[in-house]
Amino acid sequence: MSETIRLGISTCPNDTFAFHALMNRLVDWRGLEFDVRLLDIQQLNDQLFAGRFDVAKCSFHAALLLSDSMVVLPSGSALGFGVGPLLLSSTADARTGASPASTEQVTLCPGRHTTATLLFRLFYPDSTRIEQVVFSEIMPRLVQNTANFGVCIHEGRFTWQDQGLGLVEDLGTRWENETQCPLPLGGLVGDTKLPREVLQNVQAVVRDSLEFSIADPAGALETMRKYAQEFDDDVLMQHVRLYVNDWTVDLGAIGAAALDRLNQKARQAGIIPRQTAGLKILS
Repeated sequence: MSETIRLGISTCPNDTFAFHALMNRLVDWRGLEFDVRLLDIQQLNDQLFAGRFDVAKCSFHAALLLSDSMVVLPSGSALGFGVGPLLLSSTADARTGASPASTEQVTLCPGRHTTATLLFRLFYPDSTRIEQVVFSEIMPRLVQNTANFGVCIHEGRFTWQDQGLGLVEDLGTRWENETQCPLPLGGLVGDTKLPREVLQNVQAVVRDSLEFSIADPAGALETMRKYAQEFDDDVLMQHVRLYVNDWTVDLGAIGAAALDRLNQKARQAGIIPRQTAGLKILS
């Protein structure tokens, strides 16, 4: 019998682009079967902690906390320069130029274990009250002025100005300036209980799927549209151009160094336990 892999990926365009060929069986599954679930990134994090996936895309914040039981696959990551989450202010706070400074203020974050939350806690410790919401609720609530600030991810990075919101800071740019490393947002991790050969086959299928879409980007659009919050094709492809790069194909030495730096800074800030071993990349 074929091994069935419980695979979780996010609904964001870079994932549906990368996994389009796998999901539609346009590449060889190499003797495996895939049970694919698409969820919001924090739902993926939560279900990975609950042991409901064999392989899943997750925030690198979550991956660090799971590093004793998970290994990072070389392909499928979102990592790079100019890819970071944006700290935005509400329409009202944008007019006053306010920044996070008071515990009476509220900052919306897209999930407790997201890398976006980790970055906000790194750069704005003890500044405001954090409220965790689904990422798609953040900009609407800032427009409605029911929160002061929000850490924006995914397609909203390209559309926030149309909503009259203010840019407090690009958290990715700050990371780059402080570390000289690309920002590791999320990656594909596999349960180390799986045989190494199975993990290597999963990695090979994922890389085949990614290269399939890179060779024919327009062919992935129908799959991307099905799950996207933003339906404009130009925005979807802009998202792919930003988040899918050489490090998505293979993390390599630079990707490994960026993960080590994230682990180091998160430990120093007390965001993850100091005994956290750090992430290992499947070889």
